[in-house]
Amino acid sequence: MKAEDLLSLPADGKTYELVQGELTIMVPAGARHGRVAGRLLYLLAEYVYRHNLGVVYAAETGFQIARDPDTVRAADVAFVAHERLSPEETDGYHHLAPDLVVEVASPYDSATYLQAKVADWLAAGVRQVWVVYPDTRSIMVYDPSGRAVIHREDDVLDGEDVLPGFRCMVKEVFR
Repeated sequence: MKAEDLLSLPADGKTYELVQGELTIMVPAGARHGRVAGRLLYLLAEYVYRHNLGVVYAAETGFQIARDPDTVRAADVAFVAHERLSPEETDGYHHLAPDLVVEVASPYDSATYLQAKVADWLAAGVRQVWVVYPDTRSIMVYDPSGRAVIHREDDVLDGEDVLPGFRCMVKEVFR
């Protein structure tokens, strides 16, 4: 399947991703997942828009990150810096990797599944991936160098060079 085919699927109440040309059904998020993703969306959007850094995208926004076979992934939250955005936004998928991707782990997500998503995002050029674990109230931060750092409740989550100046206590994400 191609990205264009995914975009033209009839609205059937389901959410899909396209992984190497194969259609994947996404399970709707549970309440805790949605609350945590919403909190991160708020924290990041407030900072990004206040400092005019770029655009923050909500869950289910598709990014085409590979071609032939096509891969269209959707993060729980994504950030793209202004200088990387096309001046004209279309109704289709962005053909770029976000600068930052946030994935909130659900109880049914396997480690293999999460690692595959992280690997896809990083291989596509994402500069930082945050995997949020509500069960342990922690956030694992990955970057293309292979570095993976765990941040616990009393640690500070830092946007580093992806979101310069962004800092928040991890526990703020789980309020």
